[in-house]
Amino acid sequence: MRAARGMTALQNPFRKLAQMAAIFVLPVALAGCGVNAIPTKQEAAKAAWADVQNDYQRRADLIPNLVATVKGYAAQEKSVLVEVTEARASATQVKVDASTLTNPAQFQQYQQAQDKLSGVLGRLMMIQEKYPDLKSNENFMALQSQLEGTENRIAVARRDYNSAVQDYNTTLRVFPTVLWASTLYSSEKPMALFSATAAAQSAPTVSFDAAPAAAPGASPGSAPPAPAAK
Repeated sequence: MRAARGMTALQNPFRKLAQMAAIFVLPVALAGCGVNAIPTKQEAAKAAWADVQNDYQRRADLIPNLVATVKGYAAQEKSVLVEVTEARASATQVKVDASTLTNPAQFQQYQQAQDKLSGVLGRLMMIQEKYPDLKSNENFMALQSQLEGTENRIAVARRDYNSAVQDYNTTLRVFPTVLWASTLYSSEKPMALFSATAAAQSAPTVSFDAAPAAAPGASPGSAPPAPAAK
């Protein structure tokens, strides 16, 4: 009996040590298997998306003052001013938040609205070539500089978001994290990526140089005539 009690007394400390070791070792083992990779990379992608939204909001906030300044010098350019105002309204009405980044159709709608706004903003900024007083207006020049900087920030934010999402989407498909994606995180879906054309993702052309004159009879934006054959 005494021997049995002695053995039990010796086993208890070892059992406690084994339990304590399991408490510390198990989380490390799970982390090594990638159980935390999916939520970690998902949060990184959401943070990158927040940066995209902040930069788009910054652009939207600049537009009313920009339109008002241009209108003061070029009220006759009504069609472009209306287009910009309407495109801004559409871009701000389409909402995509972190919970809907896995909805490709909704994401594409948001992307198209923002790309359309980029296009009409480019046309608005080119109006300056026809109005020297507008080109020299300090308020316009300040707004132009802010807009150009914001467009560059948007391009960077989009790139960073795509990179974070690609990393997250890959984690859902590769071993060993695919095991967790099909079990513990089975409700998590791939996030949508920006896939706009290179032209749509570029900042609007903002030039203070006069545009070259078109050839007689040529339509605006048409290619220059080919040289005559000798």
